[in-house]
Parts: sequence; structure tokens; C-alpha cells
Amino acid sequence: MTAQASDRVLERLGRLHPKLIDLSLGRVERLLATLGSPQDKLPPIVHVAGTNGKGSTIATLRACLEAGGYRVHAYTSPHLVRFHERIRLAGQLIEEGALIALLEECECANDGAPITYFEITTAAAFVAFVRTPADILLLETGLGGRLDATNVIRRPAVTAITPISLDHQAFLGDTIAKIAAEKAGILKAGAPAVIGPQPLEAEAVIEARASGLGAPLLRWQREWCCEAADNGMRFSGDHWRLELPSPSLLGGHQIANAGVAIACLEQLQAFPVSSDAVAEGLRHIEWPARLQRLTHGPLVAVMPPGWELWLDGGHNPGAGVILADVVANWRDLPLYLVVGMMNTKDAAGFLAPLAPYAKELAGVTIPGEENPLPAEAIAASARSVEVPATTAASVDAALAGFIAESTCGRVLICGSLHFAGTVLVENG
Repeated sequence: MTAQASDRVLERLGRLHPKLIDLSLGRVERLLATLGSPQDKLPPIVHVAGTNGKGSTIATLRACLEAGGYRVHAYTSPHLVRFHERIRLAGQLIEEGALIALLEECECANDGAPITYFEITTAAAFVAFVRTPADILLLETGLGGRLDATNVIRRPAVTAITPISLDHQAFLGDTIAKIAAEKAGILKAGAPAVIGPQPLEAEAVIEARASGLGAPLLRWQREWCCEAADNGMRFSGDHWRLELPSPSLLGGHQIANAGVAIACLEQLQAFPVSSDAVAEGLRHIEWPARLQRLTHGPLVAVMPPGWELWLDGGHNPGAGVILADVVANWRDLPLYLVVGMMNTKDAAGFLAPLAPYAKELAGVTIPGEENPLPAEAIAASARSVEVPATTAASVDAALAGFIAESTCGRVLICGSLHFAGTVLVENG
């Protein structure tokens, strides 16, 4: 079978509900009951919500647990290139034939009833996780938490909330406090809750929710700390005092994401992991399009000596701040931005933190996307925050324009995980 076969099934499933996003638990609970309630038969779960850093935290957890010898399931979204990236079974991406069989089984069990794409594919993932033996499941929310399809689980071993910022306001609320209330919906009575760096208003909401449930809280800079140290980083928590290498993912924010992961490991007392395994995991985290330097491929090949090409999927104001902290140290070369975004995102809010460091921006309309932000709108948002901006028909064209005007430079392609996926495909 080919990848296109599963794509056709997924396209069909996407037509079962008139909306791409319609937050509710009723539809997925109905389908899961028909499928034999796989959500109640899963291995121990680490359930992760947050606005930024969820995927990096899960990638770090997976690397450390696998270095410790455990078989790890992982569920993440969205995918960059192929849907298979979302479902990792005992360390391996789900195979094409198995994916098609699962999707069609769930389609049959659903019997044409309204259900969203994410809900039915989450049900399929749960069935897959039950049928393939593993020690632990790392489960990322899709959107929010309280009404996210993953929140049908009842007894997670640990929950985690990574940094919260404004994003998806149309679905989660227009304030940090409202968004935090949705994210805090994953907390469960008695389950330790590891909390990453948060705005004060988010932290207050999370603390109130945890107190009401009786969920033990492990908060950044309170119950645990993780900070850069000489030649690496230092973690201290309830029981551990660890001197560790820096995570292989670049950026100072990855210290905090790694800290969330290590604090979760510390609470997983049924899954002991040595400090050597944690260190080994940190050195080998796999998570593309998170400040990833592209070093080969057709896009890199067109760049003359003295140029660098980087890729990041950040797409909201919080991610803009994180990227700005990194590029603030990139003063050795002029910085050019190639930006593609979705039309639901705050382009000016994302770009404003980057404005002091960008020499020029090229807006690109994400190809093949149903709801892209037009290149002209991206360029206008850039100009509104005082970034010189043009538009380009493609990433190739944007690179050519930058190269024509300068002898060297560093290009950061950013603005959307969807855009990052198309760039990875284009770059082979």
C-alpha cells in the first residue's frame, strides 16, 4: 500500500463533521464505547497540555524513557509531513497497512455519525495503543484540555502543563486565565501535576483547579528547578539533584521544557530512570522543525557559502518571544525571515518580538492549505511592527530575493507547523 491510501481514508473521515474543530467529549466517548472502551485499557499515561513546548516535552520524555530501556507509545499532533508521525507504537511510527486497517475499523464502528477528524483519529490511536504492548503512553492534547478528545482518560500517572500563552482564542477564550482553565481540565484527583513556567494569571487558575481536585502540584521554581549551568544544566526536584548535559534541542526555552520532562520522570516512581539514562536521552532528542538547522536538501543547495537556513514551527505570540530570545544572540549574520501562517493566528503578535532583529521578511502563502494567511497580509503585519517586508510566491523565491541583495545571512523559516511541514517536503 502507499501513503496516498491512508490519505484517502483520512480525507473521508474529515468529512464526517461540518467543522474541523468542535470541542466536546460526547462524540468520542460514544465511539470509544462501541470500540470496547480502549481508553480504560491503556498503559500508564503522562498527559501533557500547554500552549508552547508540549511536543518538545514529550520528545524529551520519550528519549529519556527509551534510554532507560522502556517501550514507549506516543501520541502527538499535528504532523509535519505524514499522519503516521502522530502515532508512535513502542518506539516506531505506525505502519501504513496497520493505520488503514485501524481507521477503517473506526469508520465502520462510527457508522456515519458526526465526529471530528481529531476525535476519530484519537479513537484509532487508542485502539492501536491497546493492541501493541508498551510500558507507558505519552499523550499530548490536541487543543485545550478540558474538552479535548484525549481527556477521556481517567487515571493518568502524571499530568503536565507547559507554558500557556494566547492562542486559539476562538475556542479556548480570549484571556490567559480562560485558556489556563481549559488546559487545567486535564488535571485529575491524586495525579501529580508538573507545571512549567507560567504567567501569574495562569498559575493562579491552575493552582485553584489542583486544590479543588486534590492534585499534588510540582511547579517550576518552587517544587522543582531547572537552569543552565556550566557545560549543561542542573535539575533539582522532590528527590533528584542532577547535573546534566544541555538538551539537544536548541534554545534557552528548551531548558524549561526539559525540566518539565525530568520533573515528570521524577514522579514516575514505577518507572525508575537512572541519571545516566536521563543524560543519554537529553543528548538524543528527536523533534523536527523546532529551531532545526537544515544542512542538506534542495533548499540548502541553492544557498551560497556564508548562508544558513533554519526552520521553526512556532506560530503564536509566546513562540515569537521564545524565538526572539534565541535570535537576539544571532548578531554575527543579518537575519531574514520567511513567514507562512494560518489565517487564525495573530501575525503581528508573533512577529513583534522578532522585529528588532530582522533585516527583512518575505511573506509566503502556505501552499495547499485551506486557511492560509495571504502573503500580503503577513507582509502588512510585519510592516505594522516595523519589519521591512515583501511577498514571495514560494520559499525558493524568497531565498533567491535575499541572496540577491546580500553576500551572507541567516534565514529563519517560521510561522506555522503546517508551513514547516511543506518546507520539509520541499527540501526532501
